[in-house]
Amino acid sequence: MSLMPVEDAQALLLRDAVPLQTTEDVALADLVGRVAATELVARRTQPDFDASAMDGYAVRADDLHHLPAELRLVGESAAGLAFAGTVGPGEAVRIFTGAPVPCGADTVIIQENTERPAADVVRIHEREAKGRNIRPAGNDFREGAVLVARGTRFRAAAVALAASGGYGAVPVLRRPRVAIAATGDELVAPGEPVGPSQIVASNSYGIAALARAAGAEVVDYGIVRDDERILGACVDKAIADGIDILVTIGGASVGDRDLVAPVLQSRGVALDFWKIAMRPGKPMMAGRLGAMRVLGLPGNPASSLVTTELFLVPLIERLAGRADRGDRFLRGRLGSTLPANDHRAEFMRAHLSEDAEGRFHLTPLPRQDSSLLSIFAEADALLYRPANAPAAAIGDECRFIRLD
Repeated sequence: MSLMPVEDAQALLLRDAVPLQTTEDVALADLVGRVAATELVARRTQPDFDASAMDGYAVRADDLHHLPAELRLVGESAAGLAFAGTVGPGEAVRIFTGAPVPCGADTVIIQENTERPAADVVRIHEREAKGRNIRPAGNDFREGAVLVARGTRFRAAAVALAASGGYGAVPVLRRPRVAIAATGDELVAPGEPVGPSQIVASNSYGIAALARAAGAEVVDYGIVRDDERILGACVDKAIADGIDILVTIGGASVGDRDLVAPVLQSRGVALDFWKIAMRPGKPMMAGRLGAMRVLGLPGNPASSLVTTELFLVPLIERLAGRADRGDRFLRGRLGSTLPANDHRAEFMRAHLSEDAEGRFHLTPLPRQDSSLLSIFAEADALLYRPANAPAAAIGDECRFIRLD
């Protein structure tokens, strides 16, 4: 296969990616980041009584025509302890913020505009219009109102709104299940002794973190050795486990020990593309086996993380129903000169800054080798250089993806 342009590969990967339709009920404590599977309709009215917006006194506005007005205190209304009687002519009730306004009262006078000449008397010095300092029943929402639209991704305020509307659990879309398998005889698990010619399997942890943030449930398949039988068993396991996206790391190039593509094809995986006109991340592949998507990511750290940002993250967001982020590319200005680019698009690890006018400035880090994980950890953004881009000067406009 020839090198495919980045934009074409992204479009091909996402062309029929739609939210998963399986739903599950999730408790409020676990709701942040999940996507509403149905419309949430209020099961109650909030507030379901007229409530005081201030500490003060509940009175009848008609009793305030002549000031100062002295009214007889007949009781108290506090949050959770409402006054059970009725406020009649010449009467008042001490009231606190959030407490029910007693029957007969139509105004709340804030306590700063009053004094207490006697224990059972309040003197009012300021007149207020009818309804002042009262939050009417249903002021927030009424029973039957739509609180959360289908497809909404829950943030903190929406979680609180669901709770206020009478929900203890909410039906949400199932998260895509992503299995990650790091391939290679040279790999050892983090924390284990590293022998000659061995390296620590670190990429899977960065990929898993990005996948979870995008809305996935991640399953770690650990280290898979360079053996066609073992690799084939990994694919079979993913199918049996109901995995939505199988991600392999490494073995995606064309060397004698790069076995991922042949094994996938032997299992019936139809490759949509293999090798992309980008740097880093050229030896990436994508395909599908039935309903399962398969992404073969390169083994170099920067390559695997860049391809995760550009391909795996958008795919997860589509399947999870989290397509509300839109175009991730932002615009900024170059902080250094750049030479002309070749036929491959480049995603350069860069520092991001913002000036007093809110304009972004991108300065590529001095080393861009795809094996350097420390450089990626230092970067704030991926600076996008299109294929065949001409040389660029400081201050020229550029596009970038912000790294969270």
